[in-house]
Amino acid sequence: MKRKSILFLALISVFAANAQWKPQGDKIKTKWAEQVDPNKTLPEYPRPIMERDQWKNLNGLWNYSIQEFGKTAPSKYDGQILVPFAAESSLSGVMKNVGAKNELWYETNFSIESNWNGKNILLHFGAVDWKTEVFINDVKVGSHTGGYTPFSFDITPFIQKGKNQKLVVKVWDPSNDGPQPRGKQVKNPEGIWYTPVTGIWQTVWIEPVNAKNISELKTTPNIDQNTISIKADVNGAEKGDVVEISVLDGGKEIAKEKAVVGESNDIVLNAPKLWSPESPFLYQTKIRLISKNKVVDEVKSYFAMRKISSKRDENGIMRMQLNNKDYFQYGPLDQGWWPDGLYTAPTDEALKYDIIKTKELGFNMIRKHVKVEPERWYTHCDQLGILVWQDMPSGDDQPIWQNRKYFDGTELQRSAKSEEIYRKEWREIMDHLYSYPSIVVWVPFNEAWGQFKTVEITEWTKNHDPSRLTNSSSGGNHFQTGDILDLHNYPGPEMYLYDARRVTVLGEYGGIGLPLEGHLWRANDNWGYIKFKNEAEVTAEYIKYAKILKNYVKNGFSAAVYTQTTDVEGEVNGFITYDRKVDKMDFKAINKINTEVINALN
Repeated sequence: MKRKSILFLALISVFAANAQWKPQGDKIKTKWAEQVDPNKTLPEYPRPIMERDQWKNLNGLWNYSIQEFGKTAPSKYDGQILVPFAAESSLSGVMKNVGAKNELWYETNFSIESNWNGKNILLHFGAVDWKTEVFINDVKVGSHTGGYTPFSFDITPFIQKGKNQKLVVKVWDPSNDGPQPRGKQVKNPEGIWYTPVTGIWQTVWIEPVNAKNISELKTTPNIDQNTISIKADVNGAEKGDVVEISVLDGGKEIAKEKAVVGESNDIVLNAPKLWSPESPFLYQTKIRLISKNKVVDEVKSYFAMRKISSKRDENGIMRMQLNNKDYFQYGPLDQGWWPDGLYTAPTDEALKYDIIKTKELGFNMIRKHVKVEPERWYTHCDQLGILVWQDMPSGDDQPIWQNRKYFDGTELQRSAKSEEIYRKEWREIMDHLYSYPSIVVWVPFNEAWGQFKTVEITEWTKNHDPSRLTNSSSGGNHFQTGDILDLHNYPGPEMYLYDARRVTVLGEYGGIGLPLEGHLWRANDNWGYIKFKNEAEVTAEYIKYAKILKNYVKNGFSAAVYTQTTDVEGEVNGFITYDRKVDKMDFKAINKINTEVINALN
C-alpha cells in the first residue's frame, strides 16, 4: 500500500509540474518543443569528454524573480522558470526581457544522494549569461563572469546533513549596454540582431568526488610522431600520486601509461587511425587517479588523431591541410539559435540535427558564429565528423570597417576593463574547448566588431594554442598576422585580396533569402542579401555561386563559408527554416555541387 501511495504522489507531482509550465508566446516553434518535459529537461550527461558514473541533473522548474538591480533576495518569487532556458525564451515559460537595470533571481532545492556520504559535492553550471552569484543555504559560495564557459564550486562545507539544500542564483546581464562578449544579442532585435539571452542557458548539475579528483584533461595529438599527449589536472594531489591512462579501440585496450601528477602522459600508438570528416574515428580512454595504490578517481574520455596545418602547394598557393594533405574546407555559417529556446536547443536530438543536416548537404566544416555551444554539440561534431571554426563571441563597439584593403585606420580603443573581459573570456573559451578534435580554427575577431590590438591578440591566441590555425580577423580589418586572410563578400564569391604568405579563404558569402509563410519569426520585415520566391530559384542561385567558387578554389581560396545553416529571427537566408520544419533548397543537388567544390583541389 505504501509503495502505491508513493507512486501516486510522484505522479501527482509530475502532473503538477506539467500543469504549471508551458511554452510562452505565439512565435513559431520546432517539433522538439513538444518533447520538452519539465521533469526531464535535457537529461543527457553534459560533459562527455570527461565523464563520471555518478551525477545528478538539477534542470527543471525553479522559482524566479526579476527585480531592480541592487535589491536584496526576493521574499516572494514571480513564478516558475524552466532551467536551463533563458528568461527571454518561450521554453523558459517566462518569455520576459530582463535588461541591464534588473537582476534575475533563481531559487531551487535539491537533495544529496544517500550513497554520496563522505564525498565532496561539486556544483556545475554549463553556462550563465553574464555575471553570476551563487548561494547555498544562504551562504555565498562563489561568483563568475562570462556567458559562454562552464564553472563549478565545491559546496561540501555548506551542505546541511539530512535536509534539502537551498540553491539561490543571482544573474545580471547588461546585454548591449555593456562591453562584454554577447554575440548577436541586443535589447531591440532587428535585421541581423537577435533577442537577448539572460541567465542560465546550459545544464546545472552536481557530482560527488573524492577530495583528490581529476579536474581537467588536456589532450594533444601528434600524428607526425604517432603520439597522444594527455595531461590531467588534479585537485588535492600529493607527492607520489599517479595518473594512469588506458587507450581503447573498440573496447579493447591497446595502450596503457602512468605518469606522476603534473606530467603529461605521452602515449605512442602503432599505426594510429586518423580522424577526418570522411572517417571520424575516436579512441576511448579511461583515466585513473591512483594514490597510495588505491584508485581515488576515474573518468572516461576520448580523443582523435588528427592534424591541422597549412603548406604551400606546387603552384605556390598556401593551402589548409588536414593530416598533412591539402584539404578544402567548406561549410555553413552556423549561428546556433532556436525560435523556442534561443541559445538553448530544446532537446539533445535538436542540438545534433543541424550537424546531421550540414553533413547531408555535403559540407565538411561548420563556422560556429559568435557563439559557443554546450559541450555535447562539440562531441556530436567529433562523432559525426565535421571540422569547426570557433568564433569568439563579439562584444563592445565596431570602429572603422575596411574589408577590401589592408587596414590603415585606427583600431578600437577598448577601455582597460573591456580589454580585461575580452582576454579573460577568450582564454577561458580556448582552454575549455581545447580537447575537442573537431575544432581546427580559432577566430578572435569578426568584421572589425570589438577588434583591438589585432596583431598582439592574434599572436597571443596562436601562442596559447599552437596546435590550431588562427583566423585573425574574419571579414576585415585585415592585418598581415595569423595563418589566414579571410574575405567576406555578398552575395556571390569574389577574391578581391590575396595573401601569398597565408591561407586565403572566403569566410562568408551567399545569404540567398527565401521567406516561407507559416515558418517566419516575423510576418514582415524579413531580411536576406537577395530574395527569391521558391526552392528551385534559390537552389539554382546557390549552384551558380558554387560554380564561380569552384574556379576560385583553383586560383587560391582554401576554404569557404556559406551564410547560413538556418533562418534566424528576421533573417531568411538559411538552408532550413528557423523552426527546422522545411528544407528550402534541393539538398541532393546542393550535395552534388558541394562535393565538386571540395574536390576541385584534387
